[in-house]
Amino acid sequence: MEQPIRNKVAENTKLVTFNLEDYYLEGNRIQVDISQWLDQGFILREKEFRISLDNHNWDQYKGSYVAVYCSTDAIVPAWAFMLFVVKIAPFAVKTVIGSLVDLETVIYQEVLSELDLMSYEDKLVIIKGCSNKPVPQSAYLDITNKLISVAKSVMYGEACSAVPLYKRR
Repeated sequence: MEQPIRNKVAENTKLVTFNLEDYYLEGNRIQVDISQWLDQGFILREKEFRISLDNHNWDQYKGSYVAVYCSTDAIVPAWAFMLFVVKIAPFAVKTVIGSLVDLETVIYQEVLSELDLMSYEDKLVIIKGCSNKPVPQSAYLDITNKLISVAKSVMYGEACSAVPLYKRR
């Protein structure tokens, strides 16, 4: 009788993999340029700005993560971005000022701040390096900072080629 093939290396390893992709929040990411509501893309005229925002189709952002920015060199007062948030808040899951990378950074900061890492206590942890989702560099720094307070060691990459980062003395 044949025995099933077993991966003894995988079964006997004490390594635990932490994959940041597992914490990626699904949802549409949208970048909105506020200059579309400025006169000639540069001049904010309050009355016209408010009317444009009132007439905008906000429903298109339902369930989305939104990064708002200005693509021109216009000086946009803080209240304009604040008014944008007031209008989009009932539709968007999250809104930040900046780029899509800034958006992912904020999302990951929030997700990682809520994690209970006690399951990694005194473990040999590898932070998985390759990702198919947009994981910002800052997320790698954030999780490393958190893991070094609980893990016995922290590495980066894959089990076959991990880069050691931290080992508790």
